[in-house]
Amino acid sequence: MSKNRKNQAAVIRFGPALKASFLCLLIGGSAVGYVWQKNEIFRLGRQIGQREAQLRQLRADNKQLSDQLAILHSPVMLDRRTKELNLGLAPATPMQVVRLEEPAAPAAPNHLSRQFTQRSLDSVTP
Repeated sequence: MSKNRKNQAAVIRFGPALKASFLCLLIGGSAVGYVWQKNEIFRLGRQIGQREAQLRQLRADNKQLSDQLAILHSPVMLDRRTKELNLGLAPATPMQVVRLEEPAAPAAPNHLSRQFTQRSLDSVTP
């Protein structure tokens, strides 16, 4: 039986070492995961900030281009450009304007009256 006690003692001494190494791996893995997660949060926050700055810049560019388009479409600017380019354009005279009247829309067919007429005709015919 003495051999049995020696084997048990080795197992008992190996058990706490195994528990300690498992606990160290668990704590170390948790620490690495925590640092990785914080790094990802920082990286994503920086990306969000960059994209928001890009969005602000695009909105500012869009507003500037919209204002420029409105200026270029204004009658004053169009008149100035026609004079600069010597296109010889002038406002239309009343004789050059043709006004068209919109025709009246045809009356929509009344489906209800047709249904009732069909039913009344069916009931009359033998």
